[in-house]
Amino acid sequence: MKWLILLLGIATNAFASVLIKVAVTPPRKFPSLTEPLQALTNIPFWLGLFCYGLAFLLYTAALAKFPMNVAHPILTTGAIALVALLSVIIFKEPMYWTTICGIGLIMLGVIFLTIKVG
Repeated sequence: MKWLILLLGIATNAFASVLIKVAVTPPRKFPSLTEPLQALTNIPFWLGLFCYGLAFLLYTAALAKFPMNVAHPILTTGAIALVALLSVIIFKEPMYWTTICGIGLIMLGVIFLTIKVG
């Protein structure tokens, strides 16, 4: 169950980022001082905000189940990797080999941070 909390935390954080990107991608304009009421009807923005709130609650639950030096790196790294993947799939953004290597190195670092060798 505690690993499910981590996975859901990663997913909600990443989907929140994707939804916020959708919220500010044309034809949407957010934020806009010239049309402030448009912000009220920007559904992806509000869904993204909701997902960030849910991600925070899941992060809190993960901290109750895991040591902080395990939960935080896994949640953060997982969200970084998933956002990078979703940006390629959904927004057709380029993925360079340096990005892939960087994510791999970050994941390797998290493995070293969370491994218990004594």
